[in-house]
Amino acid sequence: MKILAVNAGSSTLKWKLFNMPSAEVIAKGQIERIGLNDASETTEFAGKKLVEKIKSKNHQEAVTRLLQLLQEYKIVEKLDEIKGVGHRFVNGGTFFSKSVIVNDETLITMEKLKVLAPLHNPANIMAIKAFRKVLPEALSVAVFDTGFHQTMSEENVIYSIPYEFYEKYHVQKFGAHGISYRFVFNRLLELTGGKERKNKTNSILMHLGSGASICAVRNGMSIDTSMGFSPVSGITMQTRSGDVDPSLLIYLENQLGVSSTRVLDILNKESGILGISGISPDMREVFAQKDNNHRADLAVRVFVNRIVKYIGSYAAELGRIDSLVFTGGIGENIPFIRRMICSQLGIFNIELDEQCNEKAVSVEQKISSANSAVEVWTIPTNEELMIAEDVYDLGKN
Repeated sequence: MKILAVNAGSSTLKWKLFNMPSAEVIAKGQIERIGLNDASETTEFAGKKLVEKIKSKNHQEAVTRLLQLLQEYKIVEKLDEIKGVGHRFVNGGTFFSKSVIVNDETLITMEKLKVLAPLHNPANIMAIKAFRKVLPEALSVAVFDTGFHQTMSEENVIYSIPYEFYEKYHVQKFGAHGISYRFVFNRLLELTGGKERKNKTNSILMHLGSGASICAVRNGMSIDTSMGFSPVSGITMQTRSGDVDPSLLIYLENQLGVSSTRVLDILNKESGILGISGISPDMREVFAQKDNNHRADLAVRVFVNRIVKYIGSYAAELGRIDSLVFTGGIGENIPFIRRMICSQLGIFNIELDEQCNEKAVSVEQKISSANSAVEVWTIPTNEELMIAEDVYDLGKN
């Protein structure tokens, strides 16, 4: 069965076409800069990688183009070979705790959730509608990034503001990267003894990429996570600030003479590693200059510092740590960041095998030493496969 996994952003459409249940990746790619004059598509299949400039005014055109190229490159002979389309949906609010088949009723609920993730949810909805229009017979499924975090306790999701805001306006912590965390934790169990270890494994999972967050998992369930009401909160990220005093927004509005929307834009796009270093949002570029540039060095130290603080607090919540897992672009590919983080966790008797850590780039690898009290792993995430599996499972029911 051919299943398409889709991740739509405000100006991007990333996709993978799977043959399920074998999980074979038939093709993958992305369409970027949707709505701009210099949109482009990248398509990888059968050992080839093709990059082309295209015209794509909106997500409907992007979807149409994607389905055209699947036939144009003979990736599929007919579009009806695609039996299901799974969509990443960033924020399902309190309405969706697990993946659902999309119908007119669920779409009405999703429309109400646009306000909770204005940079992501509208694009997700546009993509869902576009695929339903072009592939009406294919099963349409929404997979929620917030779903994994529905198990958090009330004291971990509520903010200390008037309770009525929590009741009436859904003002609470939602978290993010739940699809990634679900995949990584399941894979961790497979690597360390199977599902019978689910209720015996206290884990701290770190999705460190362009967006970054940390999640504490007990008995296979999220009990706390660093991202809150929006993806700008939590640890320092490539261009996002992470946690700041909310009074800062009002102060900067007055000092800069700008709107709150502009201040939020600064916290999302001009802060984090980029904002502190003044060099780049790319950790590799910043690290390369840290020995001769104070701001570069500071950006690296702040990034690590915020992560270590969250690990400490989550260790207290969990009671013990059995495993620490790195995933995401930075977590999977940059050994020196893993080393810096773990070097500050001596209180937990965490020790890396330096040789394993250096070799662990985009691979599944246990990187802790034999003397370490906590297992440390790198596990590349695969959100698209998680989406495809959910589509396949729902299609069987």
